[in-house]
Amino acid sequence: MKTDFDKLGLNTVLAHAGSHPEDHHGFVNPPIYRGSTVVFPDVATMKSGNQRYQYGRWNNPSTEALTEAINALEGAQGSVLCPSGLAACVAAILAVVGAGDHLLVPDSVYAPTRHFCDTAGKRLGFETTYYDPGVGAGIEALFRPNTKAVFTESPGSHTFEIQDIPAISEVAHRRGALVIMDNTWATPLFFKPLAMGVDLSVMAATKYVVGHSDALIGTVAAGPRAWDQLKAYQFQAGVYVGPDDANLALRGLRTMGMRLARHQESALAVARWLEMRTDVARVIHPGLESHPQHELWRRDFQGASGLFSFVTKEAPFEAVEALLDGLEFFGLGYSWGGFESLAMNVDPRKMRTATKWDEAGHLVRLHIGLEDPVDLIADLEKGFARFCYVA
Repeated sequence: MKTDFDKLGLNTVLAHAGSHPEDHHGFVNPPIYRGSTVVFPDVATMKSGNQRYQYGRWNNPSTEALTEAINALEGAQGSVLCPSGLAACVAAILAVVGAGDHLLVPDSVYAPTRHFCDTAGKRLGFETTYYDPGVGAGIEALFRPNTKAVFTESPGSHTFEIQDIPAISEVAHRRGALVIMDNTWATPLFFKPLAMGVDLSVMAATKYVVGHSDALIGTVAAGPRAWDQLKAYQFQAGVYVGPDDANLALRGLRTMGMRLARHQESALAVARWLEMRTDVARVIHPGLESHPQHELWRRDFQGASGLFSFVTKEAPFEAVEALLDGLEFFGLGYSWGGFESLAMNVDPRKMRTATKWDEAGHLVRLHIGLEDPVDLIADLEKGFARFCYVA
């Protein structure tokens, strides 16, 4: 039964994929296998490679359990693990893009991915063009003869633009290019990239997969067009994840469905409360009817996670600083996806070249954790009292 994951519900997949108690003396969780050297019984076996595990960097029972689960969740031909979400984005790009190639990247992309393209990407000899995330099938006008891949991220980082992934994928494949998607926000529970035409599905598993803010890890899942290239790149680059982090990710994966349901419910409650405030100019959450691409989100997504942004009314920076500094249950931090709520101020103007961000107010990104939303709303209420006092 455990091999027919395409016929099972997602929470059943999360609970059972990659679990083989029969291999581990009946224990439901695979133990952590720490090791570099794997010995062979004889020269013939070593020469032929006819042994399940051969060297610690290539595979071990800990990492294999996680990749098996990711494959089942993503519907992938194969997947690789990376030491961080950024490393996963980089691995997906470098698996299919090289010197002399052209890469298309949305203007709303995760800032470290953009920094990689603008720095190491230039040194490695490929060119990046940033595009309006709302372009959809119009992206064809940006293609060149050497365009090898389109990078997508939906929703966009900080500003949550929803991209038309099926339309972009159709154009890219017709033009002989591959499609990469950073699907950290939705995870395969709420959006299935490979089923939507994406070739390489990336997750910063640091976020919702791990779920406890105690490990850094990334995943890249590949469809048939890209698996051979991804597998070859991982071997060539020596990309490896330690068994302890793989074990923490597998632990988090088991409860991800239940946690995401809570993140979604609580985030929508907070977002709707924010929409009613006169000191908030707008709330940017794809699950809200007010979002510009809400209908596109409804068409392609099965849910929303706990991350969204809002724009304050126009005010001095000291006002948003006062709002954030006194929060009790929201930490000020860069990551998200864990059990705790987080907040941060962002200026998208510093990260745009193809589109313009012209909001007069301040952009605040929130991650809504597993706390009771009534307590989070009360915390924000006090914050806005400080905001209005300064403003």
